[in-house]
Amino acid sequence: MTNYLATLPAFLAWFPVCASLLAGFAAIYIRVTSWAELRLIRAGNVAAAVSFSGALLGYALVVASVMLHAVSLVDLIVWGLVGLVVQVAAFYVARVLLGADLPRRMEDGQLSSGIMLASTSLSAGVLNAATMAF
Repeated sequence: MTNYLATLPAFLAWFPVCASLLAGFAAIYIRVTSWAELRLIRAGNVAAAVSFSGALLGYALVVASVMLHAVSLVDLIVWGLVGLVVQVAAFYVARVLLGADLPRRMEDGQLSSGIMLASTSLSAGVLNAATMAF
């Protein structure tokens, strides 16, 4: 008979670490942006929702790739933190490219800015995840 729960111990060890990395990234990302992401999202600001969603998905791709290739929980944590740094750096690059008035445009709900930030985060996440596969 097949034991369907044979990998449950690994899941119980790895999933909380991955969820903690994602939550840590979200907390750092919210502090890195100079606008109040969650307040804007709660108020219906689509640009902020798109931007934040792209950042979360971009980093989740990184964590998923790291999890697939890590040899231990320590390896997962170390490379998850490296990925976090890359994702934050991508935000700063996008911020420079989009200009000094980006915070105002995000607060105004300018969707094009939110989409560009989300695309930058997702692109960085895909590249980051792929390079961590070696």
